[in-house]
Amino acid sequence: MTLTVEDVKQALSQVIDPNTNKDLVTSKSAKNIKLTGADITLDVELGYPARSQFALIRDLVIAALQSLPGVAKIDVHVSSKIVAHEVQRGVKLMPNVKNIIAVASGKGGVGKSTTAANLALALAAEGAAVGILDADIYGPSQPMLMGISGRPETNDGKTMEPLENHGLQVSSIGFMIDPDEPMVWRGPIVTQALQQLLTQTNWRDLDYLIVDMPPGTGDVQLTLSQKVPVTGAVIVTTPQDIALLDARKGLKMFEKVSIPILGIVENMSTHICSNCGHAEAIFGEGGGEKMCEDFGIDFLGRLPLTMAIREQADAGKPTVIADPEGAIAKIYKDIARKVAVRVAEKAKDMSSKFPTITIQNT
Repeated sequence: MTLTVEDVKQALSQVIDPNTNKDLVTSKSAKNIKLTGADITLDVELGYPARSQFALIRDLVIAALQSLPGVAKIDVHVSSKIVAHEVQRGVKLMPNVKNIIAVASGKGGVGKSTTAANLALALAAEGAAVGILDADIYGPSQPMLMGISGRPETNDGKTMEPLENHGLQVSSIGFMIDPDEPMVWRGPIVTQALQQLLTQTNWRDLDYLIVDMPPGTGDVQLTLSQKVPVTGAVIVTTPQDIALLDARKGLKMFEKVSIPILGIVENMSTHICSNCGHAEAIFGEGGGEKMCEDFGIDFLGRLPLTMAIREQADAGKPTVIADPEGAIAKIYKDIARKVAVRVAEKAKDMSSKFPTITIQNT
């Protein structure tokens, strides 16, 4: 019996990507299948960053192909390719930024900025080029979270270079003001500052730009939804009823402006005692999952309320950097992978494929 490419595809159709729950043929991840006698070579191209998953997926492919009769040598190369995905109608993509993900909350104090920082770091740890924009003009947190100080440099007097640490490109109004200086600005000035931070920062070939949103549903959120090409939003909440009440408002706001919700993160879901390890749901439990059921969206995961997350964030080394192999970093990485998979499942942006049509009078 002679081995055929169809035989290989049939075997690959039984290999399920554990992150997407789709087989490699249906998802079109299996590419460049070649047969040389009894030797098989192929590429597996994932649409999301997954450096930590490459070996696992490669082993699954080899195991499936080894079941074929007469196979000699198997060579599998697994990689990721991040592309730009569609955004709100009428809003153009930014140059050098493929996907913008807004991390939002209905109210302050739910750990949104810490979550945004760790999600960005988790995506970078999986091999993506990532930036983070601190859109909270009144209360910028990312300079402290990222352990960055100093002023941005400009090479042309018009744009500025992002500051960097932990492998992330970062832009924040916090780099340009004194830490104790209050931002006593009205709404129009705030939205203008946000647009300048976004468009006048020289982002360098980002797969993802994480936008740490201010809490609420005000001017900044409206500007973001109308003028910034947002691929999707992540809502951060705690299980507490009052936080969920505001999170629902934030979710409905994104729905109204046609920005898809990628999922909900429930932060501070349980308190872990640093002395005895006892877990207690001091803010209630199950609220985030109930909200997902009500709105038909994905529950991305829950994070505990622990002293370590706070200490690491205050020290400028968020959990994914401070304890990359720890249990909490694993949760952040799992959430980040789910977010990236949701983005990858969206329709690709095709605007660059269409020609520009110009009508002239002749």
